[in-house]
Amino acid sequence: MHRKDRKLFKRINFITIMAEKKTTKKAAAPKAEEPKKAAVKKAAAPKKAVKAAFTVNAENAGFKAGDVYQALAAAEKALTVKEIAKAAKISEEETLLGLGWLFKEGKLAAADEKITLA
Repeated sequence: MHRKDRKLFKRINFITIMAEKKTTKKAAAPKAEEPKKAAVKKAAAPKKAVKAAFTVNAENAGFKAGDVYQALAAAEKALTVKEIAKAAKISEEETLLGLGWLFKEGKLAAADEKITLA
């Protein structure tokens, strides 16, 4: 293309783009004339606390078993999983991990839904 042709081509493209923008604005104009509805504010949903993920390995399971054992020994009575988790200050998942370890070692006894040291 020659230099003059390029300038003409750019100008034609510019005019075409501007014409398209005008048509788009005209088509969008009727929508803007509609009465606006009052904005209703929705109450923000409470944010859920993000739980820290824990790694399941032999070392971690052993530590959780120790936490569970200490909580049961301090209570000196049968506790539910929820009560053990609260007493040991660990999550219920971590409590179950520790309980599994202790059951395997034969250190726990279960009565109804409560667990106690054997």
